[in-house]
Parts: sequence; C-alpha cells; structure tokens
Amino acid sequence: MSRKDTENTKEINVFVAFVPLWGIFDTYLCRMNLKAFSSSLINKFIYLKSAFGKRPFRLLDIGAGNHSATKAKLVFPNCEYHGVDLEKDYNNSEADFKLMHAFYEMDLTKLNFSSIPDNYFDAVLMVHVIEHLYNGDEVIKGLLPKLKSGGYIYLEYPGEKSTRLPSMQGSLNFKDDPTHVRVYAVKELSALLEANDCIVLKSGIRRNVWFMLAMPFKMVKCWVSEKKLQGNIFWDVLGFAEFVWARKL
Repeated sequence: MSRKDTENTKEINVFVAFVPLWGIFDTYLCRMNLKAFSSSLINKFIYLKSAFGKRPFRLLDIGAGNHSATKAKLVFPNCEYHGVDLEKDYNNSEADFKLMHAFYEMDLTKLNFSSIPDNYFDAVLMVHVIEHLYNGDEVIKGLLPKLKSGGYIYLEYPGEKSTRLPSMQGSLNFKDDPTHVRVYAVKELSALLEANDCIVLKSGIRRNVWFMLAMPFKMVKCWVSEKKLQGNIFWDVLGFAEFVWARKL
C-alpha cells in the first residue's frame, strides 16, 4: 500500500469514528431545540418574547420550582434569572441553581421583600402562585417596587370558572389542590395594578392554541402509557386559568 493510500485510510477511519459521535451530538442538539421550542409555547414566555425578543433582560420569577430556571434560560439564554420560592429544593437541581443569578427563599405572606433589589427588574412572573396566598393582592403590591418603570408583569392563576369544573387528578377544579386558599379575578387584579401605576395590556381566560392542539396527543400518550389523564391537559379548552399582562408606567 502506498503512503497516499495509507493517509487516505487514516482519514476514512477518523471520519467513520466521527460519524457516530456527531450523530449523538446532533441528537442532543435536536432534543435541546425541541425543549426550547416547547417551552417557548408556554403563555408566560409568549408574552415575554413579545416584549423582549432576543434582547437581554432581568427576570424575577415568583415560584421558581419545577426547573423553572432551566426552562426560562432555554427560551431566553440572555436573561438574568432571579428566582423566589418558599423552599429551595422544590423540584430543582444543582443545574437549575447554576443558571440563577440569585435565589430568594422566603414566605411571601410575610410581605418582607427587602432582600430583593428595588427598581431592578424588567419583568416579573407570578404564575400559579397567588391562589396559594391568602394575601396575594398585598404580595403583588409589595413586589411592584422591584419592577423598573416600563417593566412588565404577568400573573396567572385558577379563575372563578375553575370552582365549577369537575374534580380530576392533576387539578381541574380549584379545590382539587388543598393548598389553594383564595380565588382571584381579572377585574380585581387589573384594578389593583392600575391603582399602582400599571397599565393592563391584556387579560382574560387563558386559551393557549398550542396546548389545545396538543391535547389529543397528550390523551393518547396517557392511554398508551397506561397513566391516568391529568386535569391540566384540559385547562385551556375548559377555561381553568385566567391571566393579566401589564406594564409599569
């Protein structure tokens, strides 16, 4: 075998070895992109995307469990993420905490938010939190000073209609979750925000088209995996949740 043939053989061997490695890497990238895409369809992120696009911004996420930091950074890699929750280890891993600029462990009902900087954040998220608070209105008022002028706030919670929906595993009726303590309404929260120098941009019952389109597939997945249907699959079709999207003046 000539020297040239030997060199060609080495190149082929390197290429053959590289192909499966690239396949693994490409699959990983596809999975990451799929996760980012699916996360971008969540209501709160749709509104943040409309406000900031790909620009960097500072985010205060009230209720930072269930790997919220990871989900947020997949969609907004340039955001500065700050999380707040009652307990540090509520479905979070070390990987989640590494993505956080700061984490504030606190009982919101005590209304002591001094550890969170004032006039600092471009956006505040409070998704399915206030229904667990008997004084959620006061909590919102206490957190608004943390938001900069021109910043955005997104609230989401089970609406009054949820009290009339059938009971189901995974919460379809307000009382399915024993930690729910108070029902809030769009009119009440809109008035509160407007009285505290905010303008309501959009509000109403959450009707996420993407989630409604995905509903049949989720039902089939439950059936195939022999798992019980979860109530949250039907939230958007039945109008379980309400939301308010506002900007601080």
